[in-house]
Amino acid sequence: MSSVTLKGIGKTYSGNILAVKDFNMEIGDKEFVILVGPSGCGKSTTLRMIAGLEAINEGELYIDDKLVNEVPPKDRDIAMVFQNYALYPHMTVFENMAFGLKIRKTPRAEINERVLEAAKMLEIENLLKRKPGALSGGQRQRVALGRAIVRKPKVFLLDEPLSNLDAKLRTSMRTVLSKLHMQLGTTFIYVTHDQTEAMTMGTRIVVMKDAFVQQIAPPQELFDKPCNLFVATFMGTPQMNIAEAELIDDGKVTYLEFGGGENKTRIALPEAKGRKPEVLKYVGGRVLFGIRPNDIHAEPDFIAQHPEQTVESDVDFVELLGAESNVFIKVSEIEFACVIDSKIRMINGEKVKLAFDTEAVHIFDKETEETVTN
Repeated sequence: MSSVTLKGIGKTYSGNILAVKDFNMEIGDKEFVILVGPSGCGKSTTLRMIAGLEAINEGELYIDDKLVNEVPPKDRDIAMVFQNYALYPHMTVFENMAFGLKIRKTPRAEINERVLEAAKMLEIENLLKRKPGALSGGQRQRVALGRAIVRKPKVFLLDEPLSNLDAKLRTSMRTVLSKLHMQLGTTFIYVTHDQTEAMTMGTRIVVMKDAFVQQIAPPQELFDKPCNLFVATFMGTPQMNIAEAELIDDGKVTYLEFGGGENKTRIALPEAKGRKPEVLKYVGGRVLFGIRPNDIHAEPDFIAQHPEQTVESDVDFVELLGAESNVFIKVSEIEFACVIDSKIRMINGEKVKLAFDTEAVHIFDKETEETVTN
């Protein structure tokens, strides 16, 4: 068992600076939990409180049902991997990986066995005699991971471990970490500001903002059913389009009407969404609606099948990305981004018809920014 339970965890620094407030979560054995959010949201502080590197001002922290608020870091049976690798430059890779075990007076034969096992797992057996200065960033990160693995801790804590790597290396290291989690069969708690890392690796994601947890959910649920405007726009690349609209109802169909002056656009909501009581109560009022770029379509078949969701748009800019293009358009003077198959050619300045997949539209209360449709 390697469970972690946070009950009302909070942290306030001197000067009444709130870092984390009322964090509640049960992290199960073998989960891969990701804490994600913008800089300063409290995710790293939360991780450091779990590690014992920050004192907890409020609440209770349990590891395997044992209260550990006052337990020193060395006695919590956790291992932490830092952003800057924290390797000893004068030691070889083997010595770096073995250092923690030597401090604990582990027998030499066991140290050799554990280091070689971890090195094989991370494919760095040929680097054991080198020093960190002779390694690439990705190799150093593997050594830092190896140093944690040999400890065989109950919980792995990882604080933005890939942020110093280039884009290509980050992608490959995501795969390494995911495989490592499956091989080790233990609990991972991982901090990042990169929502792509969160979506591709986590079994559950915790989205934080301004010291508070916004939502906890599996990746796909978080993407499909964000609880508020912040989560909706933070998760997903390119980010969700957001526009203000009026909800109009003709007794049979509910419409979103948006745009300025007389140049307005109206799109119909599907019955299952538009006729919900929680949506109808906003009829005649203003709401915010969101649609992801992948849910704006240029395919002729989709447009033909959805006439009440089809809009006239002006192409502002086309960003070619190979198989897909990011196309930036204006509909009734409102800007939207959409992701289009590059086989469908679009030219800057031309007028095109596009269709909004209103099954995928999200509606938010304009004042509270909480979801209405999820």
